[in-house]
Amino acid sequence: MNPLPSHPPGDGSTPNGAAGSTAAAAGNLPTFSPLYQQIKALITQSLQSGEWKPGELIPSEVELAARFKVSQGTVRKAIDELAAENLVMRRQGKGTFVSTHHEERAHFRFLRLMPDTGVPHHPDNRILDVRRQSAPAEVAQLLSLKSGDAVIYIKRLMSFDGAPTILEELWLPGAIFKGLTAERLDQYKGPMYGLFESEFGTRMIRASEKIRAVGADPAAAELLGVAEGTPLLCAERVSFTYGDKAVELRRGLYLTAHHHYQNDLS
Repeated sequence: MNPLPSHPPGDGSTPNGAAGSTAAAAGNLPTFSPLYQQIKALITQSLQSGEWKPGELIPSEVELAARFKVSQGTVRKAIDELAAENLVMRRQGKGTFVSTHHEERAHFRFLRLMPDTGVPHHPDNRILDVRRQSAPAEVAQLLSLKSGDAVIYIKRLMSFDGAPTILEELWLPGAIFKGLTAERLDQYKGPMYGLFESEFGTRMIRASEKIRAVGADPAAAELLGVAEGTPLLCAERVSFTYGDKAVELRRGLYLTAHHHYQNDLS
C-alpha cells in the first residue's frame, strides 16, 4: 500500500491542495474527505486485502502514523471509528487486534434473542437442509446477484436447553461458499460466522435487519413444537462484508415464550 504524501501532521482536518488530491486518488476517496477518514479507508483496505488477518495484532498507532505520514492523533481517531464499527478491538496493554467472529463477545453481536431469565448462552443447532440451488428472484435482488445465480440454501433449527426456539433459513452466494456442505456444518462446533471467516475468507461486518410479528404456519409450528398461529418474531437480515457487499440473507422465526429480542441503542 502506498503511504499518503508527506505533509505536516494534522488533527484530522480536511487536507487541501495537491496533498489532499493525491491522498484522495490513492484511496479512491472524495477530494475533501477529512484526513482521519482517509486513514480509516486505507486501514480498511488492508483489512479487506488480508494484510492483517482476523485475530491478528495490527501495527501500533505510532507505526501507522509513520507509515501514512500523519499525526498519531489522526490515526487514533481513525481507529476509534473502526473499533466502534467492530472492525478492530483494543486490548488494554496489548494493542489493537483485527476483530474476529471467534471472539466470545462476537457470538451475540448478531444473535439478539436473549433469555428472560438466566445468562445468555449458545443454542444447539440441528441442520435440517443444505443444498445448492438457483437463487429465487427476491433472494438474488437482496444479495445483488443475477436471478438464477447459484446460492447455498441452509435451514436449521436452534434450541435452548432442549427447547426449539429459532427456525432459520439462510441463502449464501454460491460463488463465495463453494464446498459448504451439511457435513461440514455438522462437524464445525464454533459459531457459523466463524466458519465463514476462517474457511471461506468472508467476514460479516454489518447487517441490516427488519422485524415483524407473524403467526406460525403449519410447518414452522411442527418444528418449533407450538400450535399453528402461535405469535412469532420474524427477522429478515442481510449481512455485509467489506465494501458493503451483501453476502448473506437470513430469515429467522423466533419463539419468544421465554426469550426476548434485545437491541442496545446509543
